[in-house]
Amino acid sequence: MTSFLAFADLCSRVEAVSGTLEKIDLVAAFLAGLEEDDELAIASRFIMGRVFPPDLDLDLGVGPSILYEGLARACGCQAEQIYDMLRATGDPGAVAAAIVEKRRPLGLAAFFAARGTAKAGRAEGEGLSIKEVYSRLSAIARASGKKSQDIKVKNLQYLFSQAGPLEARYIARLAIEDMRIGVGEGGLRDALARAFAGQGADEQAVERAYNLTNDMGLVAVSARRGSLKELSVMINHPIKMMLAQIGESISAALGEIGTAAIEWKYDGARVQIHKEGDRIRVFSRRLENVTASLPEIVQAALSIRAESAILDGEAVAVGGDGRPLAFQQILKRFRRKYNVQKLAAEIPLRLFLFDLIYLDGESLVDLPLMERRARLERVAGQEMLAGQILSASAEEAERAYRQALDAGHEGLILKNPLSVYTPGKRGKNWLKIKPVMETLDLVVIGAKWGEGRRASLFGSYRLACRDEETGDLLDVGWVATGLTDEALSELTEMFRELVIAEKELEMEIKPAVIFEVAYEEIQKSPNYSSGYALRFPRLVRVRDDKSLDEADGLQRIISLYRGQRGRGGFGSSDGQQRKSG
Repeated sequence: MTSFLAFADLCSRVEAVSGTLEKIDLVAAFLAGLEEDDELAIASRFIMGRVFPPDLDLDLGVGPSILYEGLARACGCQAEQIYDMLRATGDPGAVAAAIVEKRRPLGLAAFFAARGTAKAGRAEGEGLSIKEVYSRLSAIARASGKKSQDIKVKNLQYLFSQAGPLEARYIARLAIEDMRIGVGEGGLRDALARAFAGQGADEQAVERAYNLTNDMGLVAVSARRGSLKELSVMINHPIKMMLAQIGESISAALGEIGTAAIEWKYDGARVQIHKEGDRIRVFSRRLENVTASLPEIVQAALSIRAESAILDGEAVAVGGDGRPLAFQQILKRFRRKYNVQKLAAEIPLRLFLFDLIYLDGESLVDLPLMERRARLERVAGQEMLAGQILSASAEEAERAYRQALDAGHEGLILKNPLSVYTPGKRGKNWLKIKPVMETLDLVVIGAKWGEGRRASLFGSYRLACRDEETGDLLDVGWVATGLTDEALSELTEMFRELVIAEKELEMEIKPAVIFEVAYEEIQKSPNYSSGYALRFPRLVRVRDDKSLDEADGLQRIISLYRGQRGRGGFGSSDGQQRKSG
């Protein structure tokens, strides 16, 4: 039985080296040395900061308060002390290690041992094993009812009481599912290929298996057994979704594809639906289980004429006029855990299906799109099917584009009718055509510490526009993309001098710097004082040449909102709006 200390030591060594190849070598050697399949599966998931396979529907549900209460109880300190340390380090793992190192000699570890509560199968005095940590985390995830929080705290208390400082570092990070060791999907893929090359594993086979199953633990065990090629699409294992690439224009897209399957790009949220008899599971684009939040999507899926199926589609929030509601409204539905039916009545969803991935025991990913579409039309009602036309005509595609925008949707998707379904891939077989929005000049008023390798840097920035009447700064959301590590380092040094106040991981910044920000859309949002939010914002550049009074105002944001996507006008598919000045 492999100790958790051995795993923690691996993580520490991996975290300490900067070279990617060194990290891969360390992980590969460790995984190759694990003798038991269940240990290999658990460790592979742990390395990625995941605990459970996707088919278990388990969520740890450990927030900071639960984590730090468990740590405080185990080590005889106050939770506030832990919060103070976190503000200084930004790393829950480092805090846990420091607290455990200072633990009182006669702490709860001795208490548990004296009471004979050590895990069965582990001799007294032995350290935690990988499987025991997994078992305790499983107990945390399965806790329910009024006493669930207490159960979670007690299991964390036990783990920290039995752990040394190094183990505590990675138990804490596992509890929040953020390992911060610099090994992602690609690194683990290469490590598994290297560890089990003798069994026929290679990077391409590992990646395909993972994209099809979304379970690196299952992939690891299959790699060691030499059975990667046997893995395929599985019910209740969400498959990574095929993605579209941005097309330059309709004419350019048709030049790439020729005759295309032309579909509206709906203004909604991507969903993947798994049907097994009367059991329906719905997954988000991030492959999170959102079934409980979307009862009308579940009800619609029950009408699919198949015993088992995996379907790809879009959930659209629909207003009383039949037009799509703002994307922020859809997010409310996906995040809701309580009073779901009430919110469903306020923000109803409609399902549009455009692909079929699996049907009655058969994977369809290697079939051409038109064959998948034909089978979809045989099992799904007409009211659920996304509209589609086959055409090589730019004029016909332009009409469809205008119709989509006039209806309040995002634009078009042009698909190669002969394309197979490539999980997790973004390529030229699917091209999206959308209006290009103008950029905005916005004031930075806050920042948050980053995560993982960016934990010592400001990783995201809070943005605001001017209220022309009052002069107040009104927030419109956060930007975290468009920033390289080098840029983040430079920005962090610049903004450190502008920090007014700090609360946990968030800073208030003195208004002094303007960001030029691109975005896909402006949405109404009650979450921000401006009443609006930027969808998918991206930093273009820092406007050192502009003063605060040159930042964009609320009225300009309102004007852009009204002019986009059929709400009074729409952009051109072939042209781009450019900001003057």
